[in-house]
Amino acid sequence: MTEAQIVDRQPKAETLQAEKNYFWCACGKSAKQPFCDGAHKGSDFVPVKYEATESKKVFFCACKLTASQPLCDGSHK
Repeated sequence: MTEAQIVDRQPKAETLQAEKNYFWCACGKSAKQPFCDGAHKGSDFVPVKYEATESKKVFFCACKLTASQPLCDGSHK
């Protein structure tokens, strides 16, 4: 499997709506970072589903190195 493209060395803050599903870009090629736009097609990558249980701000990983996909765990440091 090829490595994901690093988008940024800082997480992407997003305010999410409760009861909505979001799909995090795992490959780093999406133009809609941190969300998937289908740019992974033809690769081994698949987006990661994130279910928002409440409306709040979360920090999605942009370096694609996090062990707690899709959220940032500080691996970019």
